[in-house]
Amino acid sequence: MLRRLSAGLLATAAFIGAPLAATAQEGSADDLGVMSISLADVVKPTIGFQGALQGAGTPNQAGIGGIFPLSVGKNSVWFLDVLANANFADRAGESSIINTDVAGTTISTSSRLGYRLLNGDRSWMYGLNAGYDSRPMNSGSTDTGINVSGKEKSVFFQQVAVNAEAVSNSFNFNTYALVPVGDTQQRLNPYYESGALDKYGIDVGYFITPDLNASVGYYYQAGDAPCNQAGGKSPDGSGILAKLGHEITDGLTLGGEISHDNAYQTRVLGTINYRFSTLNQSEAVKKKSSNIPVIKSLTQAPSNRNIFVHDGPICLSTKCAGVGEVCSFFGPEFCNCVDCFTLGEPVAGVCTNFLD
Repeated sequence: MLRRLSAGLLATAAFIGAPLAATAQEGSADDLGVMSISLADVVKPTIGFQGALQGAGTPNQAGIGGIFPLSVGKNSVWFLDVLANANFADRAGESSIINTDVAGTTISTSSRLGYRLLNGDRSWMYGLNAGYDSRPMNSGSTDTGINVSGKEKSVFFQQVAVNAEAVSNSFNFNTYALVPVGDTQQRLNPYYESGALDKYGIDVGYFITPDLNASVGYYYQAGDAPCNQAGGKSPDGSGILAKLGHEITDGLTLGGEISHDNAYQTRVLGTINYRFSTLNQSEAVKKKSSNIPVIKSLTQAPSNRNIFVHDGPICLSTKCAGVGEVCSFFGPEFCNCVDCFTLGEPVAGVCTNFLD
């Protein structure tokens, strides 16, 4: 399935990018001097750090990473890119996953094996990469006022990912699929459970200048639905995303993102990324390649590395408590076999008695 998905994503990126290659006003490859560049001189191992503020289902994070060329041809590169991030606690009272605050600190990882290819006149780069991501997560207090002190749990999510990309000196495209594997739905406390979301999307970008890129994107996300009887809302649905990234100096990029969907509503975050070559490059080579997005894209870290997590209330036992007994679901609501109050709403014939 992953092989078919990879082929489909790459075909999509190539199909979208090919017509624009003929129409983009970006000058010829000879004009830019790109044909005279030896990839062996510019494609070097790079390492650095990255960081981001919490977003829609993603944590406050900072870490280290690097891209390592495995094979460099005349117009192609095989590479391995690895990241490790420290994930920090959410801002107090602002859950990144909807109801439950994420507590710190855990270490998430991401790896990508990829292939990038320049076309004949080096006006476009086409790439495909795939890999594995992991995200341990500690849970904390809730934003709903429910006391879970002493009952918080830690969970662990995994996903496989595939990305297809196409980059010219004017436009850039990225299509991606993020697919959780393993235990995708896990309990955070007696009241909420969390799930990793499947996510599929496409981003379309434009280089306003060689160092300033703006993009817009569409995505669809889906996951296991939380308990409807307890007021849970499905995370399934479409969303839109806008990004702006500015390389303010060689290798240092500051960015911002805004997204909106029915699950997380509107979220805004900032990013920082710094990568530098571990091997010396001549100043002439640096100067020649620094303003050519197609060449720079060969050593840029692949995007879409986060595992997106959403939480919702748990559907628990439908056993009735005795008449007059206290129901502990979302506070001391009274329940019996006739009337049960869940989130303050009566549900006839259902009693959510779930004392663990």
